[in-house]
Amino acid sequence: MNPNDTDGTQHEHEHADAHHHNGSALSEMDLRVRALESLLVEKGYVDPRALDILIETYEHKVGPRNGARVVAKAWRDPAYRQWLLDDATAAIASLGYTGRQGEHMVVLENTPAVHNMVVCTLCSCYPWPVLGLPPVWYKSAPYRSRAVMDPRGVLKEFGFELAAEVEFRVWDSTAEVRYLVLPMQPPGTDGFSEEALAELVTRDSMIGTGLPNTPESNREPA
Repeated sequence: MNPNDTDGTQHEHEHADAHHHNGSALSEMDLRVRALESLLVEKGYVDPRALDILIETYEHKVGPRNGARVVAKAWRDPAYRQWLLDDATAAIASLGYTGRQGEHMVVLENTPAVHNMVVCTLCSCYPWPVLGLPPVWYKSAPYRSRAVMDPRGVLKEFGFELAAEVEFRVWDSTAEVRYLVLPMQPPGTDGFSEEALAELVTRDSMIGTGLPNTPESNREPA
């Protein structure tokens, strides 16, 4: 879609009907997962604390680490970066990250003049193969509406502001197209390996609601 397009009704989502029926804020898949989770916990098959740890792992560690490796390779390899911008689906698949919710990927490059942010205005379409499970706030109604209406205000709540001259582009994910933001490489990291660079990439920086860590911020206290 075109950036800054606030008419989300023009986009068809594969589970939009489930989202709107009975005023539910959850997709049909979300509801099924919640029902299964409740059943497994009720019967004692799953420890809810262990389940929370598993979800936390996939939301913050396993999934986003895939995307971090994609970003780090793009920072280190100009040819791969160009391939990623030209054909993100194929470039990402070359690293082994494929599957549902990632069939049609588009990568958006942040520059000193342009900042991109991703939202799904109708539900919670999200690139699972590279970012894992979507965070709770990504699926919330306030984020879905305010990201379009007041993106700079949303960023401020996430802890950073953009200069007034930076162009802001908001992209609406759909069932057909999922987006990944390619953030700017932190200064002072030109000689870093891909592994070291990947450690600086945050999930939020690949959504556009945050920035990569700097070597200083990523360093553990002595």
